[in-house]
Amino acid sequence: MTLRTARPEDGQDVAEIYAPIVRDTSISFEDTPPSAHEMGERIKTTLPTHPWLVVEKESKVVAYAYASQHRSRAAYKWSCDVSVYVGEIARGGGLATELYQQLFSILERQGFRTAFAGITLPNDPSVGFHTRMGFEPIGIYPNVGFKHGAWRDVGWWGRELQTLNTSPPAPIPFSELDD
Repeated sequence: MTLRTARPEDGQDVAEIYAPIVRDTSISFEDTPPSAHEMGERIKTTLPTHPWLVVEKESKVVAYAYASQHRSRAAYKWSCDVSVYVGEIARGGGLATELYQQLFSILERQGFRTAFAGITLPNDPSVGFHTRMGFEPIGIYPNVGFKHGAWRDVGWWGRELQTLNTSPPAPIPFSELDD
């Protein structure tokens, strides 16, 4: 298996991993699975500023993780949101852990301070995973989304990537980060 930076042409494989999450669960609040083209565009627009990583096995992406902007106001620029998804055929092998470890390493090098993860509740496996990865609960948005016939809560977890600095430099865009 190879862990690497995603490319827009990975959109098809990424869409295939994500589609059942959108269609069959309340984990994602999207209603319609994005197309391969849309996922390729998401990868393309993320990479200039934030990392998007994939695990490839036999020329097929089987898992991915990415970071994105937390909020648009300038004071939030040291924070990011993170997500990880593993295709059904590759679950249980530690890929999510490996992806997050690599993602956090890159985010630290970029200068991000905190990573946040939103988890639709209940979702004990995701809560347990994020807790094992060093996330701590921050709070819950009660009944914030309606999907599959019910109102859903979203819990927020945060993970410190580095210590506070009273004069932090702006994060380095992912596209400018040295290998």
